[in-house]
Amino acid sequence: MPYFSHPTAIIDLGAQIGDNTRIWHFCHVSAQSVLGENCILGQNVFVANGVTLGNGVKVQNNVSIYTGVTCEDDVFLGPSMVFTNVINPRSFVERKSEFRPTLVKQGASIGANATVLCGLTLGRYCMVGAGAVVTKDVPDYALVAGIPAKQIGWLSRLGHRLELDQYGNATCPESGEQYELNEGCLMGNIF
Repeated sequence: MPYFSHPTAIIDLGAQIGDNTRIWHFCHVSAQSVLGENCILGQNVFVANGVTLGNGVKVQNNVSIYTGVTCEDDVFLGPSMVFTNVINPRSFVERKSEFRPTLVKQGASIGANATVLCGLTLGRYCMVGAGAVVTKDVPDYALVAGIPAKQIGWLSRLGHRLELDQYGNATCPESGEQYELNEGCLMGNIF
């Protein structure tokens, strides 16, 4: 089934939109953007030129995704969260050649009203707490919160808080998937 767009949405000619994607009220999808299959864009979402969204990405209301942002499959962008693309903006200085790319890896979730500074990588299945300000890269499976965001724990692929044992091992209570902490990196499904 082709994508759906609400009559109030603006889809610029040239935008690539995958099957079964739904684009709701007052969205604007720019010409040089790519949206995968089964995505959902809530009300008042802006997708700039040069943005790529993988399959199954869910973008909640009032999110602007600026040039240089790539979201891999199954990413969740919470209501009114913010991306940036220039580190030192000034209204009177043109810095479009200085856009810094931001990568949000597979399965990552960003909470409502969080801010992600440009030039960062958010790891697979990480979670950014509501209202956090992310100023540095986030590891796979990490839970970060606060201003600036700091790691406060680890999560399973399904989003459950992991309790590491004395050997750095943990099991997801829902899936039974197992994890191991090795040199500061959490590895999933390793046993």
